[in-house]
Amino acid sequence: MKKFNLTYVIVALIILCSAACKKDSNTKGVAKSAKEFAELYGPEVQTLKMNNTVEHTFTLKGGTKITIPAGALKIGGVAITGDVTYSAIEVLNRSSVLFSGTNTNHISGAPLASDGFIYLNASVNGVKVDQALSAAIKISIPAKRAGVTQIWEGVEKVGADNQMAWQAPAQAANGVGIKRDSEAIGGNFTFDMGNLGWINCDVFYSYTNPKTTTRVTLVNNPGTMASFRAFSGETFVFFCAKGSNVAAQLYTPDGANKVKSYDDMMPIGVQGKYLSFCIKDGKYYYAEQETTIVASQSITLTLVETTEAQVQLAINSLDGY
Repeated sequence: MKKFNLTYVIVALIILCSAACKKDSNTKGVAKSAKEFAELYGPEVQTLKMNNTVEHTFTLKGGTKITIPAGALKIGGVAITGDVTYSAIEVLNRSSVLFSGTNTNHISGAPLASDGFIYLNASVNGVKVDQALSAAIKISIPAKRAGVTQIWEGVEKVGADNQMAWQAPAQAANGVGIKRDSEAIGGNFTFDMGNLGWINCDVFYSYTNPKTTTRVTLVNNPGTMASFRAFSGETFVFFCAKGSNVAAQLYTPDGANKVKSYDDMMPIGVQGKYLSFCIKDGKYYYAEQETTIVASQSITLTLVETTEAQVQLAINSLDGY
């Protein structure tokens, strides 16, 4: 009987493992545009198929639990009697907000501190179901703190800027009132929602502080300002508050390569980072400045060419900021 050379086997396994790990780290490839960057490095789209005629509960990978009542979904107002394919993403930390090209802006322009949000939609044979539901669905998002949060739904087109913001949820189509706050119980914020789409639990950030308008000028900006999820444009500008899950996007035009916050909505006296990143033609650019917001603040950010890895590192570091 032949004896195996154990050292040889171990070395071979290490080589195979190293090759596999290297391959896995490159499976996403390099994004050539801001839109590709959001698609590749934003939270993954999770899909599953369920029958609409029975109640069902499922849990997403990040721990979000969703219960869909029987017959809750319709197409063109007609109840669906067969299988429905659900698509969902979880945005549970600040890096996921930036990677996905979303934000924590209230529709008024006030910054929100996010307790986590999701996107939930459904289709039948490629046809989207009605966003308004016949019965409210129940959602539990993992809570990272005690206390009460507020419930919001996302608006994907704000004014002429085609940007995203959050507003109070509509009441359910069946007339049942939707409670607009939730207390952390059992490690979750649990609440009902009457519509599909973007679903959020946030609180206003430094709501009692005096407010001001802040402006950011970009130097060496190779792109145009990015819309929601970079469906157009290449360049994002954010303010990320220190110690709070705030990712306030500045997208209101204020001149060439200039954006501003909503008027009189940024809280004076809070510390944080203004940052900008741009992905265009396969090249990456980044700038940031840490500061404390003062009245009528004007910041200049100079974008410098860098690598995809460095932009990812900078965004990931915001989770602990």
